[in-house]
Amino acid sequence: MIEVKNLKKNYGQKTAVNGISFTVDNNEVLGLLGPNGAGKSTIMNIISGFIPASDGTVSVCGIDVFEKPIEAKRKIGYLPEQPPIYPEMTVREYLSFVAELKGEKDIKTAVAAAAKKTGVSNVMDRRTGNLSKGYKQRTGFAAALLGDPEVLILDEPTVGLDPNQIIEIRKLIKALGKKHTVILSSHILGEINAVCDRIIIVNNGMLTADTVPEKDAAKLEELFVKLTGGNNDEGDL
Repeated sequence: MIEVKNLKKNYGQKTAVNGISFTVDNNEVLGLLGPNGAGKSTIMNIISGFIPASDGTVSVCGIDVFEKPIEAKRKIGYLPEQPPIYPEMTVREYLSFVAELKGEKDIKTAVAAAAKKTGVSNVMDRRTGNLSKGYKQRTGFAAALLGDPEVLILDEPTVGLDPNQIIEIRKLIKALGKKHTVILSSHILGEINAVCDRIIIVNNGMLTADTVPEKDAAKLEELFVKLTGGNNDEGDL
């Protein structure tokens, strides 16, 4: 479903991603784990078609992201860490706008379904600029679900949510993994361990581990510290 080969990304003299390769199978939830500055956001932005790579290839549903970017993007629902919402729009207006862009035939029904799944039905007529951070995150999640994409790319999807909301979103992600391919990025080891089918750890732009969740979450923590303990925090690229 997703295939990344020898992916590289340079920002001037700095190498953010250095020759990473991995695949994600159909209906698999892949956790992308790493410290700040490891290259997680860069990888997700490249797969989503938001920024170009310096080298390597990426395909989504058999479509080359660089050669056919529009076709590839139609297969992807993307939630960046900071949802790209329009503060002057109500939640309903924003989701309807996104649904129209994604070619939904029954916009009202599609928006209602996405809102219900992500718990924003009760704020549909509030301006997005007046929402709490948690509700802004939920609204961005709802937008990512519109168009029923085959692939979901979620960058820190539970940022700003309270503990009950985090539990709800985790359940939603696991449910979505039954019919979508999901890449999930998070700084929270427990979240990755609880939600994902498979985990890759990235450090200094390189893939350092490809593993499965641990029944004992402390083992994943030990592995993470062992592989990334020397990383300098320069902000997540």
